[in-house]
Amino acid sequence: MRRDLLLRGEMLDAADRIQELVAGVTVNELASDRQRRDALLWNFTVLGEAAAQVSKDLKQRWPAVPWQQPSRLRNRIVHGYWSIDLEILHTAARDQLPGFAAELRAVIATLADDNP
Repeated sequence: MRRDLLLRGEMLDAADRIQELVAGVTVNELASDRQRRDALLWNFTVLGEAAAQVSKDLKQRWPAVPWQQPSRLRNRIVHGYWSIDLEILHTAARDQLPGFAAELRAVIATLADDNP
């Protein structure tokens, strides 16, 4: 349980940072800003690695949370970095990640209520 708590914190930190990195930034701006792009890739990697390591128990307790999506994206970044489509990363960060982060916050809130 302690490990899951740490992983959830890492996931939320990475998700928040990803959203900050793409806020008000176009794909072309992202492509031309190596430092921002590298930070985005790093945070997606952290998010995906943490999601992959969340306990089976937690994943079974909240099956509606798409736990595998960040992990799949992480694998694509790590193993296919030469062919990463920034448009997909930008869209995932802008359109999909806020919902995932909200679901993760709901999980954390429920667990906090269960274990005051």
